[in-house]
Amino acid sequence: MSTPTSSRVAVALRARELGIVLALVALVVVTAVVNPLFLSGQSLRDLVLAAAILVVMAAGQTVVVITRNIDLSVGSVLGLSAYAVGSLLEAAPGTPVVVAVLVGIVIGGALGLVNGALVRFGNVPALVVTLGTLYVFRGVAFLWAGGQQINADELPGGFLAFGTATVLGVPWLIVIAAVVVIVTGYVLRNHRSGRELYAMGSDPAAARLAGIPVGRRTLAAFAVSGACAGLAGVLFAARFGTVDAAAGTGYELNVVAAVVVGGVAVFGGSGTAYGAAIGALLLTTIGSALPVLGIDQFWQQAIVGALILLAIGTDRAVAARVAARLRKESSRV
Repeated sequence: MSTPTSSRVAVALRARELGIVLALVALVVVTAVVNPLFLSGQSLRDLVLAAAILVVMAAGQTVVVITRNIDLSVGSVLGLSAYAVGSLLEAAPGTPVVVAVLVGIVIGGALGLVNGALVRFGNVPALVVTLGTLYVFRGVAFLWAGGQQINADELPGGFLAFGTATVLGVPWLIVIAAVVVIVTGYVLRNHRSGRELYAMGSDPAAARLAGIPVGRRTLAAFAVSGACAGLAGVLFAARFGTVDAAAGTGYELNVVAAVVVGGVAVFGGSGTAYGAAIGALLLTTIGSALPVLGIDQFWQQAIVGALILLAIGTDRAVAARVAARLRKESSRV
């Protein structure tokens, strides 16, 4: 059974996500008024396709952030996975798309396990570990590529078609992103292991005392984040066709921003994959709308930074109010 306090937290989270949706709608409406072509079918399709890769990565990052950790290496994992899959398809053009997708997921999951093992067994903060592996994984990609890139004409036509193909009129990339978000959101909310991740983020010490296998759950969380980044690498290669060692550079900041803006508390213990997906869509829309509105690209970064600060401030305010209510309710017992 949920307590009154937990119910209030749930209401606050839903209100936060609703606020993001309203901000997204307002931005789209204002941009459409300035340039009606912004709402054209092709424009909306390009916008959602651009968001799909970020949405997949944000879902994986959500699992990590909920545990009061962070994964800054996702951009490098995307790049290394994309180049690995591109190299595989270049060497074996007959490789089925499904196999390419699985290879990307496995590579990303393995790199995520490396992060998780360093955090768990090294007792090093995830921020430090993943900042280091960000450069290590990127360095491996550059060493492997040797300054070369894989061009679209070197990849199988079937794989490139996958990047734009549709099912019932909906692009496969969007379908995959939606499935990842729905499955992640369902597991986090309804599965025991998902609820344990929230418990870890809320109070790690209490989670250990309650018998939750914190170490194994930490490994699993980073593996999921890496697998999602690996999947995003495959989608990146299929979407853009050209892959080099720099693929995914800077994505980690956008992913973290999407997750935080989407209502996932950077201090752990609350948030949903659905909110993170909405945050990713909002950030992508900002990037597409500002040029249409004639606003300098600098302001995009400033707006995103302001949204992050606002989200963190909101998280702290909500946490302080919940703590105050808990103390008040405890004093009445």
